[in-house]
Amino acid sequence: MTEQASDPPDDPVAENQAAERPAVPTAHATGLTLVATPIGHLGDLSPRALAALREADAVLCEDSRVTGALLARHGVSVTLIPLHEHNEDAQTPRVLARLAAGQRVALVSDAGTPLVSDPGYRLVRAAIAAGLHVTAVPGPNAAVTALTLSGLPPHPFLFHGFLPAKGAARAAEIGRLRAAERAGLRATLIFYEAPHRLGEMLEALAEGLGADRPAAVARELTKRFEEVRRASLAELAEWYGREAARGEVVVVVGPAPEEAAPEEELEARLRAALAAGMSLRDAAAMVAEATGLPRKQVYARALEMGRG
Repeated sequence: MTEQASDPPDDPVAENQAAERPAVPTAHATGLTLVATPIGHLGDLSPRALAALREADAVLCEDSRVTGALLARHGVSVTLIPLHEHNEDAQTPRVLARLAAGQRVALVSDAGTPLVSDPGYRLVRAAIAAGLHVTAVPGPNAAVTALTLSGLPPHPFLFHGFLPAKGAARAAEIGRLRAAERAGLRATLIFYEAPHRLGEMLEALAEGLGADRPAAVARELTKRFEEVRRASLAELAEWYGREAARGEVVVVVGPAPEEAAPEEELEARLRAALAAGMSLRDAAAMVAEATGLPRKQVYARALEMGRG
């Protein structure tokens, strides 16, 4: 059997030194520890994460049934305290009091890394402001896992989380992203989405970002029926318009293509508007709306053209 690169060398001194060290680093003596939990496969809970949960005086969780089942599987019995979107403000002072009293508190979400489209940000900010110790045990994250499997450029990337559920608000948010791309943003975009909204969300992305944009839909990551479908936004919208998606969904969209001479296009639109008899201000407003560029930027360019 070929020795793997990760196998330790046959060194008795090294083996004795390793035996003297703790097998699993323990959590900080006191403070708040953000603990990443599995996004699907229960075997992805790290030994260090398990130690932090076992040593905690209390574990903050979105749903005690989900976290309770995970802890029971590993024989961990600990006080569970609900912390979710609707009670975070009320719970924060109580948790800060526990931390100030020297308790060890762990924070988990139902799945993945806490705070990433999950509760906890307000609590963490408050703990930092109070001078309390905050640390983290890294681990599974659906957004990063989907990015690495998408086949799209891994950096830079922009994690957006969930788009608005309603059509008009979603289109407006996509428009803002497109405006940022026209202003120079070149990043792979990552979104979360509910499976029942996936088809219409992909249609909106295809309309707002471009039907030919390369993209990937990753679902059921690390689970038995894991799937990553890679195609254009239009093709994915068509597929999920007729095929119902199941499970947790991550959508990854490739960076915007380089656009030819955006400055020339801007000037051409401004000249056409001014030639049609529009005032400088009205021309800038119309062109800004048509291109998605900031109105101040377009107006400044119009002024430069007027002085030229």
